[in-house]
Amino acid sequence: MAAPLFIAWNANTSGLSGPPAATATSATSGTVKTILQVKAGAQKFRIVEWGYGFDAAPASPVRVELVETGVFAEITQITAVTRYNDATGPASSAVVSAVRATGFNSTDEGIITASRLFAYNYDTSLYFKQQFPLGREPEVNASMALRIRATPTSAAAVNMWCYVIWEE
Repeated sequence: MAAPLFIAWNANTSGLSGPPAATATSATSGTVKTILQVKAGAQKFRIVEWGYGFDAAPASPVRVELVETGVFAEITQITAVTRYNDATGPASSAVVSAVRATGFNSTDEGIITASRLFAYNYDTSLYFKQQFPLGREPEVNASMALRIRATPTSAAAVNMWCYVIWEE
């Protein structure tokens, strides 16, 4: 049997009646904003896949990062993480849900002094997806935050959606 997989989007997806709404990046050039954050609890987890897309192709490039840090952004809390490959399987035991834990649409980034960069794109396309080879998936350490962050290179906000799939 495959290991349990879970997915988080930059939206509360447990009661959707339509597609999730996109999250706007900062409207200030060079200002970073966390679009999605997943906080590891007492155990680490492995990133299997991540991706994002824009409502329209950005007029100027957007810097998009997948990073691990010990600083937690203040976000809109995701109330339930979705089971990805086993709808009747156990709930996530590696991820914490709270206002400075797992969620989306940061209102306060905090001051990051150390991080690990897992992936980075300087992007003007509509969408991006990346799967990591089995056995070579980046691991998010216990009590750390995985963030998908976006930084526009112009003074115009860009609406984007994103997700991350992980294994426990």
